[in-house]
Formats: sequence, structure tokens, C-alpha cells
Amino acid sequence: MAKLVLIRHGQSEWNLSNQFTGWVDVDLSEKGVEQAKNAGKALKEHGIEFDYAYTSVLKRAIKTLHYALEECDQLWIPEYKTWRLNERHYGALQGHNKKKAAEKYGDEQVHIWRRSYDVLPPLLSADDEGSAAQDRRYANLDPRAIPGGENLKVTLERVIPLWQDEIAPKLLDNKNVIIAAHGNSLRALSKYIEDISDEDIMNLEMATGQPVVYDFDDKLNVLSKEKY
Repeated sequence: MAKLVLIRHGQSEWNLSNQFTGWVDVDLSEKGVEQAKNAGKALKEHGIEFDYAYTSVLKRAIKTLHYALEECDQLWIPEYKTWRLNERHYGALQGHNKKKAAEKYGDEQVHIWRRSYDVLPPLLSADDEGSAAQDRRYANLDPRAIPGGENLKVTLERVIPLWQDEIAPKLLDNKNVIIAAHGNSLRALSKYIEDISDEDIMNLEMATGQPVVYDFDDKLNVLSKEKY
């Protein structure tokens, strides 16, 4: 029986200031650091030993992974960083205060942008100063793969190849995997793993810094799901 642990990064500085973050590379807040450490302590308490770790290329997730693994004495395990685990790209909303955006566009429209499965936010163009196309960490990607904005459906489409090519084979080999990533990339992954409907996924919340633990059988059917 293989285990998969998902951890949404601890509170970030922009979570604290109520800003749309997306692919912007903001740091953890002090509370976020503590949440990440507490996640690692919970994993140590439950005695889970990992074989592989995955995270995004954004420091709030990377640091969460490192703090958690340090607390459970497993900082040494192989670690892979990939843009496929990045947060959902919030397009032109990135950096904007959520409350002020609601005042400008209306509560209903902002709620649709945040929670709809397949509605895109206002998009950034590739030549926009805030576009990821200007970021060196994505220089080796096909420019067509760099989004100007994403919904959860598009986020799921970029997460699935990582699951199929990297993570699922390791679980089938009975290896334990930890993923530290973001609210929406982990919601997308959970949707796929649990076969959650497009409607019901909108109600799934990923708490910051709380490990979610899946047990799988040898055909990757979910045997159990727990939160620590």
C-alpha cells in the first residue's frame, strides 16, 4: 500500500494581505513558516517515510516542503521541482487585492473568476511586465505553454501529465510520495484522484499547511483519505 501526502503551502505574505497571487513568487509569512513546520511534526508523529518529494517552482511551496521534511528528518529524499505544480495563474488579477477587485467588478463576477471550473480570469499578454514569459525559470518551456491566465480546468490539464508520467508510476511501485504545492494545483490533483465532479470540486478546500494523506491499493484506487 502506497501513500501520497499533499500539503498546500503555509500562509503566504499575499494570503495575509488578501491579494491574488497565482504565479507571482511571494514568500511565506511567519505564520506560514509555523504551519509548514507543524505539518512536518504531524508527519513525523504518524511515522510516514517518504521516497520522493515534488513541489512547484515557487518559493512558498518549496520552503513549505523543506520545513516539513526537516521537521520529520527527511530533508535528504530526492526532490523534484516543476512548473506543473504551480498555483493556478490568475492572469491580470494577480497582485490585486481581492476585496478591491470585488468593489470594482462586483462580488458575483469575482466569485465566478475564483470558483468557476471553466471560466478564465482577465488575461495577461505575453509582453506584459508581469507575464511569466519574462521569467527565467520558464525559459525552457514552449512559449505556448506559458499561460496568460488559467481556470481550474486548465490547471488540471497541466497537472495530469505529471501524475501519469511521474507520480502514479512511483505509487504503483509502492513508493511513498509527498507533494507540497498550491491550493488550486492540489485541488486539481484531488479532483483527478477522487474523480470529483466539476460541480463538487468547487466546494473542496485545501487548508494551508495541513497534510492530506491518501492510501492507495495496487491499482491506484483510493483506500482512505485523512487530514493530519
